[in-house]
Parts: sequence; structure tokens; C-alpha cells
Amino acid sequence: MPSLERSLAHGAPGMTPAADTLSDLLTRRFSCRAYLPDPVPRETIATMLSLSQNAASWCNSQPWHIHVTQGAATERLRKAMFDRATADVKGGAMSAQSDLPFPEQYTGVYKERQREVGWQLYEAVGVAYGDRAASARQMLENFRLFGAPHALVITTEKNIGTYGVLDCGSYLGTLLLAAQSLGIGMIPQAAFANYCPLLREFFDIPANRDIVCGASFGFPDMEHPANAFRSRRAAPEDAITWAEN
Repeated sequence: MPSLERSLAHGAPGMTPAADTLSDLLTRRFSCRAYLPDPVPRETIATMLSLSQNAASWCNSQPWHIHVTQGAATERLRKAMFDRATADVKGGAMSAQSDLPFPEQYTGVYKERQREVGWQLYEAVGVAYGDRAASARQMLENFRLFGAPHALVITTEKNIGTYGVLDCGSYLGTLLLAAQSLGIGMIPQAAFANYCPLLREFFDIPANRDIVCGASFGFPDMEHPANAFRSRRAAPEDAITWAEN
């Protein structure tokens, strides 16, 4: 059993019934990349968002605002995003019009983890090493919303700056667990931020809001090969330094 799973195992020292429930949600959650066509009932989405509203934020500012699609709106967004991304791929480059800077680069162990999960996905869906056409098709699934019946976009108040983005990260983590608790699959997508002007126009997002990221969600298609793998987590001791003296 991997170290993280071992540390969260039922009956481990310090565990409680509530911790067991949290452990189950954390270890079962995954980035869902294939969905059943059935929409999630509006009341279930409302429950998910209501649970997520309890996320912690700096000074209780709660700077997030969530735009959610369903029905025809999802299809309009899917077409707009996919058409734009497809045109960019044919043109040779993504336009990358983001409100917030993307990472400058991943190096060392962070690059290793990025590569590992990428190849896990490619292996699961049958993309051979070096097959650029197939990898491009898989990348475009981001903008097809992985076939999900719903999408959402998270924004923050621009003048709160870094702390607003941090608070939205807290919200997103809570949202992922809320979704898992309701049987909803979800994948956070920084890819949405490539097209902030498109999203701003689509959702009528005002200029005082920065777009942080998006997510696709719905009921997971557990028979699809894209949902067959799980990313590895580092051992807790790799991310902890104790100060004792």
C-alpha cells in the first residue's frame, strides 16, 4: 500500500470516524476525464455549491464567484472553446490569454510528477510515445470539456490579489471533496485560463474579476479508459519538516 494510503488507513493512530470519512473522500477522488451524458440535477449542484461555500478564506473575505453551465449553455461553451483551441492547434500555438500568470516552468521532482501523470494518461488512452497528433487530440479534450454535461469557472476579486487566488484554491479543494461526496466527477482545468477573453464575454464577467480556472463535472463514466488510472502521491514525510528544538 502506498505511503499516503497507509497513513490514511482506517484504524491508523489518531483516526476518528470523521477522519475515516475524509480519508475515503480524499483517496477516492480523482480527476475525471470522461462523463456519462446524464446531467446532474440542479438541486444536487446547488447542494455541492452550498457545501463548498464553507471553504476557509483570508479574513473571511470569500472572494470567489462561480459561473456554472447546464444544458444548452454547456454546449455553446463546449463549441466555442473547442473551435478556438482547434484553430490554435492548427495554427501551431495556443493563444494563452490568461488573467493570471502561468507557472514559469516545472523543474526537478515537480517536472517528474508532471511527466509521470501525463504518461499515465497517455498509456491509459492508448497514445503512443512520440505520437504528436494523438497527444494533440487528447489535449483538445480539455476544451471539449471531456464530454461533461456541466462546466464552471471560478473568479476572484482583482484588487485582493494573491490572497484572493489563494482563497479560490481553498474553495476549489473544498469543492472537489463536496463533489466526491455527492458522487459527482470533476476535473479542475487551468486550460480554461488560456481563453479568458472568451470566457469573460461568454459569462459577462466584469473587469474587476480575475478568472482563476475552470472545471468540468458530471457523473463519471467509470468504464472509460481515461478514468482507469490514479496519480501517485508523494509520501507525507517528503512534504513535512518538523521543528522540535
